[in-house]
Amino acid sequence: MMETKKLEMPFWYKLTLTVKEAAAYSNIGINKIDELLKQPKCDFVLYVGNKKLVKRKEFEQYISKSLEV
Repeated sequence: MMETKKLEMPFWYKLTLTVKEAAAYSNIGINKIDELLKQPKCDFVLYVGNKKLVKRKEFEQYISKSLEV
């Protein structure tokens, strides 16, 4: 049986992050990030089927412009 290895990449190089990676990257809680992703005008969410991913660069811009989350 052939084993497949998952390619590990530091998340600061990724275009998109999982909610857990975004939480670790930003020091914002998972529940808060999930709440932000549900907002109608959220420009840093990417849906892949039922899976929600965070667009890293747009997320960084959102954080840098925000005074409060």
